[in-house]
Amino acid sequence: MTIKKTSIALLATAALTISLSARDQIKMVGSSTVYPFASAVAEELGATTKYPTPVVESTGSGGGMKLFCAGNDMNTPDITNASRRMKAKEFKMCEKNGVTDITEAVIGFDGIAFAQDKSNTPFNVTKKQLALAVAAEVPSADGKSLITNPYKKWSDIDASLPNREIIVYGPPKSSGTRDAFEDMVLKGTFKKMSVYTDLYKADKKANKRYKKYAVVRQDGVYVPSGENDNIIVQKLTKNKNAFGIFGYSFLIENDDKLSGSKVNGVVPTPDAISSGKYPISRSLFFYTKNSHKKDVPAMNKYAEMFMSENMIGHDSILGEIGLIPLPDAQRTAVRTSVMNGKKLTLEDLTKKH
Repeated sequence: MTIKKTSIALLATAALTISLSARDQIKMVGSSTVYPFASAVAEELGATTKYPTPVVESTGSGGGMKLFCAGNDMNTPDITNASRRMKAKEFKMCEKNGVTDITEAVIGFDGIAFAQDKSNTPFNVTKKQLALAVAAEVPSADGKSLITNPYKKWSDIDASLPNREIIVYGPPKSSGTRDAFEDMVLKGTFKKMSVYTDLYKADKKANKRYKKYAVVRQDGVYVPSGENDNIIVQKLTKNKNAFGIFGYSFLIENDDKLSGSKVNGVVPTPDAISSGKYPISRSLFFYTKNSHKKDVPAMNKYAEMFMSENMIGHDSILGEIGLIPLPDAQRTAVRTSVMNGKKLTLEDLTKKH
């Protein structure tokens, strides 16, 4: 009798272990910009295969990386989406926690829109003017030092700009869109200005903030508005003076209410973004945790479906909601890499993608 009870207990324990270590449903986290694309593929997977629709959470790129890199436990995400590339420090965090087999997928291009309510006069701003509007510190009048940003109106920056209050609703620090905006607009502008670089060179320890050249002002002019870009869209329709920063796909989705500003004289369009003419363009990604593939068999099918021409090619499903395709040769190369489960290395992250 005792032996029988013990056997039943062992079988129950084994069954519980299997249920905890294997599941049909994919768990995904990450970028709010990639969220609409990942959700569309997830719904297609649920509708056309034997697998259930994956769970997709919008946590921001940075928040997604933290969850993804926490370990290999089956309670951690299988996939994380990102609107910028994985950082070296995130890769090292993954390694430290045993997440050592990751595959990177580049799904297409996206522009960062600087948009306003459609009832406003069209707006044209240079990348430098945009950087000066949102930076915490800007050059003094004589250009020899940095001062706390005094600009309250666009015309304070340049007399050619409208006499209009500066207020910008944008993504929080955990967002990949925020990372990309800081990198391309603030760093891209200030690393070429001697007032920033000279101060950093003079005293690297005392001036660590100048290394990044990307400190956003915190005086209420730039308003972090959460990971849901639709909230920014809603705020722009209520505050006609404001501008919003979000992915191009959200501009397309709301083109009846919003208009994208010209940046350096270029309107955000698919051609301008894919060619790089629009100066705030970036690639979009997802990362798979290959240690989970054995216990979450749907992962392979999801990756295959996502990387198909039907999803990311020309005239594709995701193209209809704002994803801009990679060039044909790059798309083929990335698809091969993803389907072969190519292992991401730290060296890969230093190369241009």
